Amino acid sequence: MRFEGLPGAELVTRGLDELARGVRSAPALLVAVGAPRLRELGIDVPLLAPASPERALYELLAETEGDAAHSRYNALIRRLVSFERALACAHSAARPIATAART
Repeated sequence: MRFEGLPGAELVTRGLDELARGVRSAPALLVAVGAPRLRELGIDVPLLAPASPERALYELLAETEGDAAHSRYNALIRRLVSFERALACAHSAARPIATAART
């Protein structure tokens, strides 16, 4: 599946790859946080994830960002939500075109 042009696409693509390889990174944990919605949108998200990806992401950011962890966490979540919304819109926009082409 290709995501070019969607906000946060590079972050989600990297996260999918790193999650599949078992890498514990901010992009991988972010994808794990969004896994339920991403799967609803047709993305094959690897099942390799901690029990609480939200907590794991925040703890990782606290290690690397210190006092800025909360702001960075919120920024990453906003990018994920923007990606999910854009992908949902792309899916819904594609459906009428496909239906119209069949008539």
